[in-house]
Amino acid sequence: MNIHEYQAKEVLKEFGVPVARGLPAFSVDEAVAAAEKLGGPVWVVKAQIHAGGRGKGGGVKVVKSIDEVRQEASRILGMTLITHQTGPEGKLVKRLYVEDGSAIDRELYLSCLVDRATSRVAFIASTEGGMDIEEVAAKTPEKIVTLTIDPATGFQPFHARRIAFALKLQGDQVKKFTKLISGLYKAFVGKDASLVEINPLVVTKDGDVLCLDAKMNFDSNALYRHADILALRDLDEEDPAEVEASNYDLNYIKLDGSIGCMVNGAGLAMATMDIIKLYGSAPANFLDVGGGATKEKVTEAFKIILTDPNVEGILVNIFGGIMRCDIIAEGVVAAARELHLKVPLVVRLEGTNVEKGKAILNESGLAIIAADDLADAAEKVVKAVKEAA
Repeated sequence: MNIHEYQAKEVLKEFGVPVARGLPAFSVDEAVAAAEKLGGPVWVVKAQIHAGGRGKGGGVKVVKSIDEVRQEASRILGMTLITHQTGPEGKLVKRLYVEDGSAIDRELYLSCLVDRATSRVAFIASTEGGMDIEEVAAKTPEKIVTLTIDPATGFQPFHARRIAFALKLQGDQVKKFTKLISGLYKAFVGKDASLVEINPLVVTKDGDVLCLDAKMNFDSNALYRHADILALRDLDEEDPAEVEASNYDLNYIKLDGSIGCMVNGAGLAMATMDIIKLYGSAPANFLDVGGGATKEKVTEAFKIILTDPNVEGILVNIFGGIMRCDIIAEGVVAAARELHLKVPLVVRLEGTNVEKGKAILNESGLAIIAADDLADAAEKVVKAVKEAA
């Protein structure tokens, strides 16, 4: 789960991480009131969306008067902000963050994430912070330093010093950075985050070190123990189909292909998507119905798949263990009838009550294409879609 910049900064402040003063605003008048409360004389008006690159897209502006605050707030609030992370459709700006201006001496980059290659928390740092960090990674990777933390010992002061020296910090800056990065690590672990990104981390002309931006992502599987984080969820920033899926405890992620997938089990779902690619097409989604799906749950899964106009065919791939094949079959038939399914549908069932499930499909009178195994299913759905085109 992602949260907005202003929310991330509030979380970090709880752990003693220094950030610039700022206030959220949901209207132009609130933005003006925030600026007046902060006092100025320089403010930064920031669009709040779940995407990076806001500055390049015109969503971050430095202003030097209350009139300019009102002007920029009026321009940004309600705009469709397009960045390299939003895609061409962009995102509608519904929230602003008005922040104190900072006298910046240097811009740095710092992030903390779960490194699956080492099964550790890793810090990534660079002296080249700012809007073009992706370009730095692509063209001059030697300017990026990575340091992993052994979970047996946790974060230690020498970790902070090593990263501080890599960032060319000196004197009191090192002490201030040590406190900052220690708090960052505590926030990361304490809130079950999957990513904390500070870009830029700045050194001010007064020698202070603070987070000028903040991005935080959280492990959705741990949200049950972080009600405070869950309360920060902004449904307007999420795909409507993914929100609807979460209401039925379905794991759904929209993709760019044309073959809708409904599978039980994350590993099998990944394998299903891979084999669709192998046979010359692309999956339209990841959808794991889980091990205890009901007939109603399967029906809702179909509805969600079909909300995507790019779906030209559907592949149902179920290996029944806890999940019974007859329950899946009943849900498939009910959904196909209720939704008047017009795209090709290929179903592969195996496991518990598989014969009952196949009988339900065969006796439904619907144009359901049966498959014997995963490869057969992928080949048939790709072929059916091409023939229907």
